[in-house]
Amino acid sequence: MTSSHKNDNNKPSNNTRIATFIAIGIFIGAIITLIVLKLLPVQPLNNNLTGNTANSTSSSDESKPLYWVAPMDANYRRDQPGKSPMGMDLIPYYGSQNNSIDEGVGTIHISPSVINNLGVRTATATYSALNSTIKTVGYVSYDERKLVYINPRVTGWIEKLYINAIGEPVTKGQPLYDIYSPELVNAQEELLLALERKSKPLISAAENRLIALKIPQSAINTLKKAREIQRNVTFYAPQNGVIESLAVRVGLYVKPESNILSIVDLSQVWVKAEVFEHDIFKVAMGDSANMQLDYSPARQWRGSVEHIHPMLDPITRTGIVRLHFDNTDHKLRPNMFAQITIATDSNQEPVLQIPKEAVIRTGHQNRVVLALGDGYFKSVAVQIGRFDDHNIEILSGLSAGEKVVSSAQFLLDSESSKNSDFKRMAVEQTPKENAHASPQKNEVDSATVHGTVTAVMTDHRMVTIDREAIAKWDRAAASVDFIVSEAVDITLFTVDAYLMFTFEIHNGEFIIVNAMVMEQGMSHDSLHDDSHGTSHNANTDMSTNMNDDMSHNMHQGEK
Repeated sequence: MTSSHKNDNNKPSNNTRIATFIAIGIFIGAIITLIVLKLLPVQPLNNNLTGNTANSTSSSDESKPLYWVAPMDANYRRDQPGKSPMGMDLIPYYGSQNNSIDEGVGTIHISPSVINNLGVRTATATYSALNSTIKTVGYVSYDERKLVYINPRVTGWIEKLYINAIGEPVTKGQPLYDIYSPELVNAQEELLLALERKSKPLISAAENRLIALKIPQSAINTLKKAREIQRNVTFYAPQNGVIESLAVRVGLYVKPESNILSIVDLSQVWVKAEVFEHDIFKVAMGDSANMQLDYSPARQWRGSVEHIHPMLDPITRTGIVRLHFDNTDHKLRPNMFAQITIATDSNQEPVLQIPKEAVIRTGHQNRVVLALGDGYFKSVAVQIGRFDDHNIEILSGLSAGEKVVSSAQFLLDSESSKNSDFKRMAVEQTPKENAHASPQKNEVDSATVHGTVTAVMTDHRMVTIDREAIAKWDRAAASVDFIVSEAVDITLFTVDAYLMFTFEIHNGEFIIVNAMVMEQGMSHDSLHDDSHGTSHNANTDMSTNMNDDMSHNMHQGEK
């Protein structure tokens, strides 16, 4: 009975356990089912979120600037925003990784705010005729065709002079000088003898001789009528004008080859304008010209081109264009300086032209900065031709309709030229073993070297060091400008201090990342040898720690 009672008590216990296990299994299954049902509709949403996050990260990476550059110095670059040495905010440079406009090497992108601050203006290359007006300078000169030189036909002495100075006005028929000449006396006697003999051939011959000697006709008539020889003969002015030169005084003995004086008529004047060689072929005979003088800027003199000199001046490289002006009021005087405007023939063929200020001229190349739109620019080389006051002809390098930057283009050209095929100079080049290799984004070049400080700019954390040769790069000793990292104590750098330092090359700049003051004559090898010796002192321990730090920095740069 005892055994049977025990079995009856066990049966309810087993059933209860089985029911409990079933209930637990159902509960767990329900939980798993709910979890699965919740996960199935949410999974695509999670995928989308993951995709959006990746796209956002990619977009963020693409919009992140490669570096920041100084507005006034394209060689000053930093890895984060800041101030340039001149105190200006650095400009972010994004490179061409997110450019929607791809015009090849040299294309740059500038943010709209920077474009506005720089005052960038553009102009369109168009076909039109160059300005047909030539503006130049000249000077007033007398009409050389109205210049008369007076020479005696006989030898003699000046007995009387009726004019005394250069510039005196004279009128035609005005007496100039009296001369005594034995030849003139003999010629008068011959005429008187011919008249006494009443021989017409002799009279005609004697009279013609007096005419050939420039005896005035009035003096010959007086001689015939009075039958009296004139000892002193008076000579008269042949035209109106002013005395241009005077080379005699009373009592001077003169000969036929003597230039006694000259008279010039200023009622008509020449103006000789100097025209540059690129404009000289635009000028033609008969072109109208206007002249303006400084003493009377409101008045305009109108004349015409009378002559074009066939040769250029070898010094000024200009051609002489002779203009003719009326001067009856004698307001124009020789050697006056004049502003000349020549209206050349306007029937010229249209040429491709842009504003003159848009062209960046160098000793070996001419460039313009293309405005590609949406803040994208590129510097391109062009060949220029003729030009006027405002525009310049483009022979090659541009097409009609293209826009070029006409102001603030020098900074854009500098930034674009560094990325294009234009060669730029640098103070310190890349190591020879890496000169032809493609630069990697995370590649950092570094070297440890000794040198003596020659100059310090503490405010800008810039120093100049006469560094020793770098054997691994095969670089000779040189004086180089370095930037001291913020992690390095700038007070270590004093003039004439001898240092051992490690520098890295970031974007073409040399940044000192570690430095230690050394005693003159100590080298890196000697420090290295001491660090392995049996005896150590404070300097050895310091150098060893510094070498470890430098090695750590170099490994970090390589990573």
